[in-house]
Amino acid sequence: MPWRETNNPYFIWLSEIILQQTQVKQGLPYYNAFVAQFPTVFDLANAKESEVLKLWQGLGYYSRARNLHVTAKYIANTCNGEFPNTYKGLLKLKGIGDYTASAIASICFNEVTAVVDGNVYRVLSRYFGIDTPINSTKGIKAFKALAQELIDAKDPATFNQAIMEFGATQCRPKNPDCMFCPFQASCVAYNKGRVDELPVKLKKLKVKQRYFNFLVFLSKDNKTILEKRKGKGIWQNLYQFPLIETDDNMAHNDFLKLVKAHSLLNGKTFELHQYNNVPKVHKLSHQHLNTTFWIVNIDLVENGVPFETITDYPVPILIGNFIEVFHF
Repeated sequence: MPWRETNNPYFIWLSEIILQQTQVKQGLPYYNAFVAQFPTVFDLANAKESEVLKLWQGLGYYSRARNLHVTAKYIANTCNGEFPNTYKGLLKLKGIGDYTASAIASICFNEVTAVVDGNVYRVLSRYFGIDTPINSTKGIKAFKALAQELIDAKDPATFNQAIMEFGATQCRPKNPDCMFCPFQASCVAYNKGRVDELPVKLKKLKVKQRYFNFLVFLSKDNKTILEKRKGKGIWQNLYQFPLIETDDNMAHNDFLKLVKAHSLLNGKTFELHQYNNVPKVHKLSHQHLNTTFWIVNIDLVENGVPFETITDYPVPILIGNFIEVFHF
C-alpha cells in the first residue's frame, strides 16, 4: 500500500479520508487517481469542487470529498501548505476526527496518540474479553483509553499501523486465523469460546425506505436534463435527473398524473414509460432507495445537456450506473 511507504501528511491524510467507510481494495484505485491528478495539496485546493466530486464518484459518503476539498483549501491558503503537526491541531480541521488525527499525528509526526478503528476495536475486545459496545459513548472512551495505555511510546507509528494490520489480516471479523495467532494463549475470547461474539455493537436504527422516481428526458435533438442537488444531504452538489419522491412505488397511470403536473412538463406533449420493470433498491447505511427510472420522450428540453457530455458531470453511483447501462 503506497501510503505505508511515506510519512508525507498530505498522502497519509488523503489515504485516511478515502479509507473511511471504504475497504482498502476499493479505496486503493481512488487513492492512486487522486495522487495522479492532485499530486500536492495545492493542486487539490485549486481544483473545482465538481472535479473532486467526479473523481470521488462511486466511493459514497460524498461529504468526505467536500470536506477534503475545504480542508485542502485551508491548508494551502491559510497554512502555506503545512499540516498541523499535533493531534489537537489536526482535530480542528474539517472532516478529521479522533482516528484520522491520531493516524496522521503518529505516522507523520511521531506523536504518541493511539488510533482506534474497527480493526483495533476488534483486537482489543477479543484479546481482553471486553463486551462494552464499541459504538456506545462508554465504549468509545474505554477503548481509546486502553489503546493509549498499550501504544509503544518509542515507535507509535509502527504500533498503530501494526495493530490495524493485525486486525485486518489475522483477527478478521469472520473466520479469524486463531490457530496460528501469536496471542492465542492469552486471548480471553479464544479461551472462553467468545470469538464470534466480540466485539459487541449496538443495533442500528431502523432503515428508512424511500421511493425515488427519476425522469430521464430524451429530446429529439439528443439532449437530457440534469439538475444539481442543493442543500444538505448525501448527494449535495452532485447532479441527477429530475426527481419525484413518492410514498411508495407507483403504477404507470398514477405516476403519469404526477408527471403531467410537473413544472418541466406542464402542458407539454410527451410519452412516458418505465425503464426498469422492477424498482432497483440502492442500499445506504441508513436508508434504502427504491428507485425507478422513467423515460420521458419529448420534442425539446430547455437548457438541455447533450448526450455526449453527460459523463462529464459528477453524479451519485446510482445515476452513474444507469448512465453506463443506458448508453446515451
